[in-house]
Amino acid sequence: LGGPDPLDYVSMYRNLGNPALDVPEHWHYVSFGLSDLYGDNRVHEFTGTDGPSGFGFELTFRLKRETGESAPPTWPAELMQGLARYVFQSENTFCSGDHVSWHSPLDNSESRIQHMLLTEDPQMQPVQTPFGVVTFLQIVGVCTEELHAAQQWNGQGILELLRTVPVAGGPWLITDMRRGETIFEIDPHLQERVDKGIETDGSNLSGVSAKCAWDDLSRPPEDDEDSRSICIGTQPRRLSGKDTEQIRETLRRGLEINSKPVLPPINAQRQNGLNHDRAPSRKDSLESESSAAIIPHELIRTRQLESVHLKFNQESGALIPLCLRGRLLHGRHFTYKSITGDTAITFVSTGVEGAFATEEHPYAAHGPWLQILLTEEFVERMLEDLEDLNSPEEFKLPKEYSWPEKKLKVSILPDAVFDNPLH
Repeated sequence: LGGPDPLDYVSMYRNLGNPALDVPEHWHYVSFGLSDLYGDNRVHEFTGTDGPSGFGFELTFRLKRETGESAPPTWPAELMQGLARYVFQSENTFCSGDHVSWHSPLDNSESRIQHMLLTEDPQMQPVQTPFGVVTFLQIVGVCTEELHAAQQWNGQGILELLRTVPVAGGPWLITDMRRGETIFEIDPHLQERVDKGIETDGSNLSGVSAKCAWDDLSRPPEDDEDSRSICIGTQPRRLSGKDTEQIRETLRRGLEINSKPVLPPINAQRQNGLNHDRAPSRKDSLESESSAAIIPHELIRTRQLESVHLKFNQESGALIPLCLRGRLLHGRHFTYKSITGDTAITFVSTGVEGAFATEEHPYAAHGPWLQILLTEEFVERMLEDLEDLNSPEEFKLPKEYSWPEKKLKVSILPDAVFDNPLH
């Protein structure tokens, strides 16, 4: 299927499956265009044969073939176009184990399959092309309960469970849009495995794109002294290229579970090559685009704040308990990166090295990037106070939480607040 950029093509194949492995017949979709097809810089910057080709990956999808179906449905190609558009516009890349919160049936039906996990395609190995290396990431449709389990634990763990349930994916992780039960309804014992994994491993979700913002309550908005180095809540400064890369590295390093988590120093140079199977963004090695609105990285100083106000929409706020229980209590960190601006909020535990927030100064900002250091004792208290975030059906917006002695306030606000640039 040909289509406009960002994908040049989505090829569709009829795959006979493998009866011996209990793999049913299905339609196999493969994208072309996220990798570099031309090598002449018309779409992607050509960086040599040793690095990633374009974004370094293509998307695939396996859809169970319905009885009597003679041609593949075209909606998966449109879905892949939407994901590719996100990659081109945001320059965020995907890697195996990532999840995509879609909040709608993937085929616009009444299906329970409303979100996606990503993993290596079981048949298509990475290939070396004249324009770099290409890996193939398969989209796997999942239910809301399975997405939440992946967030609370990790995507790879849930994918392994899906492989053990034939009707939920099987060994080749084939999506069946007619699946009406979650893996936990099909086999209740799988929930015990997830609960044990969360308790033992914590969460591998190191950050999310979110609707979020923060205000510095330490000084009045009209005080613009040293405004080049602070983030005023209503008009945050844009992140420089180096700042953006530090946040990307924060997300990547959050996947580390076998060594002490380390936040890169704010002036660290970009690391070359792949990190945790995630290909660098196309602009990882570039400075930000020339603009008077961008503050040169060297002119921004880290600033300690006395009091902060954090703002999240309901979906982002619902992840705060995960951030606290699944990340900080395991000595890790968690980042919210705004999808509506350059704001970023990173929560760090006392076990994270390299953070510019400290126990003495737990709130620190570098331009629009805020870091908040929380002690284990305070995390436990916050989890008690934020318990109602786990019951969205009883949640009334707006909702405010405050810890005066810590000079910290958290507000959960309607989405519309974040769509207004003057929030």
